Amino acid sequence: MQIQKYKYGFLLFVAILSSCVNGQIGQNASGQFKNGMVVSASDYASNVGVEILKKGGNAVDAAVAVQFALAVVYPNAGNLGGGGFMVYRSAKGEMATLDFREKAPSLSTRDMYLDASGNPIIEKSLYGALAAGVPGSVAGMEEAHKKFGKLKWAELIQPSINLAENGFEITARQARELNELKGKLVQLNPLGTNLINKNAVWKEKDKLIQTELATTLKLIRDKGKKGFYEGPVADSIVAEMKRGNGIITLQDLKNYTAEWREPLTGTYRGYKIITMPPPSSGGIALLQLLKSVEPYALNKYGFNSDSTVQLMVEAERRVYADRASYLGDPDYFKVPVQQLLSNEYIQGRMSSFSFAKAGNSNEILAGVLSPAEHEETTHFSIVDREGNAVSLTTTLNGSYGSAVVVKGAGFLLNNEMDDFSVKPGAPNMYGLVGGEANAIEPGKRMLSSMTPTILEKDGKLFMVVGTPGGSTIITSVFQTILNVIDFEKTMQAAVSAKKIHHQWLPDVVNYEEGALDSLVLKKLNSKGYLLKQRGPIGRVDAILITKWGYYQGGADPRGDDAIVAY
Repeated sequence: MQIQKYKYGFLLFVAILSSCVNGQIGQNASGQFKNGMVVSASDYASNVGVEILKKGGNAVDAAVAVQFALAVVYPNAGNLGGGGFMVYRSAKGEMATLDFREKAPSLSTRDMYLDASGNPIIEKSLYGALAAGVPGSVAGMEEAHKKFGKLKWAELIQPSINLAENGFEITARQARELNELKGKLVQLNPLGTNLINKNAVWKEKDKLIQTELATTLKLIRDKGKKGFYEGPVADSIVAEMKRGNGIITLQDLKNYTAEWREPLTGTYRGYKIITMPPPSSGGIALLQLLKSVEPYALNKYGFNSDSTVQLMVEAERRVYADRASYLGDPDYFKVPVQQLLSNEYIQGRMSSFSFAKAGNSNEILAGVLSPAEHEETTHFSIVDREGNAVSLTTTLNGSYGSAVVVKGAGFLLNNEMDDFSVKPGAPNMYGLVGGEANAIEPGKRMLSSMTPTILEKDGKLFMVVGTPGGSTIITSVFQTILNVIDFEKTMQAAVSAKKIHHQWLPDVVNYEEGALDSLVLKKLNSKGYLLKQRGPIGRVDAILITKWGYYQGGADPRGDDAIVAY
């Protein structure tokens, strides 16, 4: 016993000494940090963010730098040509949410993706220049920096310029993705792009150099958003539109603005939830899900037990039905937020739930109110030394967006127009069904499932969380929160845990391999649930603040995600 005690003491001393040698002075013996943390889809981007924090930048400075770095090193979702949402909480508890979602071009029409018979032409809203909405990322980052940043703008953009000019080593996953996409890239980029390896297939650790993208980033560094929405880059975007039958105009680009929205807040078991309002559907849906399950003793049922899974599925069934009917851009459609989140409404929605049998999506439609996303997005979570926090989710929509790289500017365009209800009642690329509230209209922002979220406990920062995953974003964030609060998992265990997903239509319970054991599957089958095993669900990147004030990260093993801290 005495020997074990000394052995443990020696190992603890070695662990602390090692963390100091590596420059990670803020780390305690269990791998938690005090000074700052960035969790993102790329170790390159996470390192860029932490270097900004070390220079005295705050969480928003780091977020700007990470966003631009991801546009270089994670081109399937990191972006200049896409958009997203940011949730911010200051160390003093001040809250803000920024909407830099893409907009429909001014020449958009309601039926632009339908054939003569009124049926959706699937490829039209997914690939090519016509699939792109007006990008919002650059305007969003400038707006965030203007309001909260500390360091100079140019200092935040330079790391991404260096990565684009000097190149970076791609991962095995990226090599595989680029090789699989080669045919589409060649088809849609006749003038060529650095994402195509002309002479061979891409291999792990090949260097990707993007000189045109570096030139664009220099213009953004020197001129801010005007370097993107006006001048040579804007001209390149419009030229790409003409080559590919797209409809974004110079005026569309010049008119784009990011918008500060009123944060959406709620509570769950004493924790305060700060999340994104419409045009994200994620915040409302997340709060509805948490309110739906709060009356039940999930911790007694157990993680992914048949009762827990059944309760989550039935809550999701009802929430996604509401999403299809009631959610859209609040600038164009009056979203009944308060009614959807009222306790009375949610209790009424769950009143038909029974542990005895499965619900039926054909019978459970959107609730009656009184009058009044291949899944590629990317998320990162940041906390700085003072305790300022950023939860930011950004996307091109599908993996590598529209597959169109703007010639002369070097960045991919989004295919976000598919997130509109191309035809109300018809499913989009994620199988999500939408209604009139999300119909295509010029200048309108398309509905999103992105759910960047921050939690407080007793007035103090508790968790920063979010994920990519198209329609599975909402349920992935939901389950990660439950994993920590109800099932008392560490941040990494909560992120790594296997997930399930249901979205009303199609009426199928999707689950990751290993998520449900044979007994649970048998019980759920006997109650009438249709179950289907699928690939990975979500790629959560999150930070938990322990009761001792340390930062504990969770980087999703489903990707190449990385925690960098000091």
